[in-house]
Amino acid sequence: MSPRHFSRAPLAVALLLALHSPLGHAEDRTDAAKPKQLATVTVNAVLDQARNQLAPSTGSSLYVFTRQAIASLPLGESTPLNQVLLQAPGVVQDSYGELHVRGDHANLQYRIDGIILPESISGFGQTLDTRLIHSVSLLTGALPAQYGLRTAGVIDIRTRSGAKLGNGGNIGVTVGSRGTIEPSLSLFGHSGRWSWFFSADYLKNNLGIENPTAARDAIHDTTWQGKGFGALSYLINDTTRLSVLAGVTNNRFQIPDNPNQAPVYSLAGVSDYPSVDLNERQRELTRFAIVSLQGKLGATDYQIAAGQRYSQVDFTPDAIGDLIYNGVASTVGRSNRASTLQADFATPLGERNTLRYGVYADFQRGLQDNTALVFPADADGNQTSDVPLGITDSNRLLARTASAYVQDQWNINEQLTLNGGLRYDHIGGYLDESQFSPRLGMVYEISDDWTLHAGYARYFTPPATELIAATDIAKFQGTTNALPTDANTNVRAMRSNYYDAGVQWRPGDSLTLGLDAYLSQARNLLDEGQFGTALVFSDFNYRYGRNQGIEFSANWQHGPLRAWFNLANNIAQGKQVASGQYNFDAAELAWIASHWIALDHAQRLTSSGGASYRLDDGTQLGFDYLYGSGLRAGFANTETLPAYFQLNLSIARSLELPALGVVHARLAVINALDRVYAIRDGSGIGVGAPQYGPRRGYYLGLSKDF
Repeated sequence: MSPRHFSRAPLAVALLLALHSPLGHAEDRTDAAKPKQLATVTVNAVLDQARNQLAPSTGSSLYVFTRQAIASLPLGESTPLNQVLLQAPGVVQDSYGELHVRGDHANLQYRIDGIILPESISGFGQTLDTRLIHSVSLLTGALPAQYGLRTAGVIDIRTRSGAKLGNGGNIGVTVGSRGTIEPSLSLFGHSGRWSWFFSADYLKNNLGIENPTAARDAIHDTTWQGKGFGALSYLINDTTRLSVLAGVTNNRFQIPDNPNQAPVYSLAGVSDYPSVDLNERQRELTRFAIVSLQGKLGATDYQIAAGQRYSQVDFTPDAIGDLIYNGVASTVGRSNRASTLQADFATPLGERNTLRYGVYADFQRGLQDNTALVFPADADGNQTSDVPLGITDSNRLLARTASAYVQDQWNINEQLTLNGGLRYDHIGGYLDESQFSPRLGMVYEISDDWTLHAGYARYFTPPATELIAATDIAKFQGTTNALPTDANTNVRAMRSNYYDAGVQWRPGDSLTLGLDAYLSQARNLLDEGQFGTALVFSDFNYRYGRNQGIEFSANWQHGPLRAWFNLANNIAQGKQVASGQYNFDAAELAWIASHWIALDHAQRLTSSGGASYRLDDGTQLGFDYLYGSGLRAGFANTETLPAYFQLNLSIARSLELPALGVVHARLAVINALDRVYAIRDGSGIGVGAPQYGPRRGYYLGLSKDF
């Protein structure tokens, strides 16, 4: 069973997380030779349990992936984090590794050990390495007051700990199709009051970005990606722990070429420049560091964290090719530095109530540099000269966020739990908006087999500072990069009412079934689009938004067999473009002003599932699949792309090899049926280019514990 689906009280979730550690991994090892460490390990376990009590899920839907669940996926620990999350219901894949949960565009909050990580420009789906994960949970629905700002889903990663793992490490490599080579290294341990975990991963292949054609191999699509992560903790005493988390990602991409394109513009001195020869590149850098103090003061559990995240994206065009085919060659640089402070507390009030409260603040400074080469043009957009001219459009953005919440979890009796709260958020700097947001959640355990949950949440979602594009429209008038209109209203925060209700049924010890329905109504609905040649997104608003759906999940676990199945239906729509109007042509603006349109990332049906089976000799067989009815395309998103289905297979076995000892081997086949399908076709609102899913690929992974 890959994702576990829970909608119970936090204590039950914490216990289940503790019980479901993966088989055959270092977490299961005991350090019997060093009994003096037992007290330290026990104290860490108690503090981990206290940390879980800081994060309630009452009234929401929670999907948990343990390391055992991740190991059941065809690529195991080599599975990118975004591909892991696609095995939860209601999660839709998009190009560039983007994820959409329940009809929202991105709007995801990532946490490590309960600490918020501000999103990077490139998106954390390609930044955090799966190897650092002990477990990862996806919390959706009507969230408690503790969760705000990014509300489509909260992805909380529990890191691996040297206090649990003992002393040792793991070294491995994955090789395969498209020139893939991915070596990795993990080191962990503990000594006295210290414990640590470090991981490093390097990936090189020839399919860094989705292929813009249906061909088996992409052209000019090599990527080099390096990731590093470290967690270091020190027990100050039996109730207090100081931790440092740090990570860095440095990803470099070639932008894949689309052959046989027809030139649109003429450039002085250039008579022939095939589109297959373009050489565009993009670099993405993210690094973060967080210091946290976690412990107990009397009966109150607390965690206080201060951190900083820096993110940067640089796009380098092919000056000749971009001018000939696009009429503009833009060198784009975006960077964003966020300094954060977070404090969460949980205080029991008698035997039936737990009061949770906390604050969050961040300060962000964003830089945007855009140096463009363009051709002069007449009022109709026709090129008037083959000699380009340069335009610089640079901006600086400052943003401040301050949030506070208080909520009470009331265990009325053994069956009924209520969680009510109030949240306040304020953003200042580039925008100045705020909101009080009430929340209410309920869990009712009808019996040992049946559980109901329901909730309401008022949400306040500011635009992502790192994605705000403050373009000077006037600078590009009279050029081949003139924008469709001169209308431009500043992007605003989204405000919405969210309703969620669901039921979970366990007809037996092996089977769990879940059904969940939701409805959201929004003003200033936030969406994102790629409106330029760089692979960077920009925020904009629809005046009105509505989003509804229903999800079904089934999980089976019995003996050596694990299986899961998810099916979700979603309708997400917007009406009236309320900001960033200059990115739309007049016909689309007029249509959207009077019609509800499907959002470009909306997909009516989504399904995922799979199974793994462990044979008596230790061999594990597995598969998983993805199905989607197709994202939107065409004028004002009025068309739908064809449905797709991708099947992945794997076989894994531990081998006893001379001189090496036990080596874990895994063979995976991705898109085993070699289905050709388009994720995007280059049309639709904010879609810059076509992207196709991966063709069939074979991958061999080897790893060894030490």
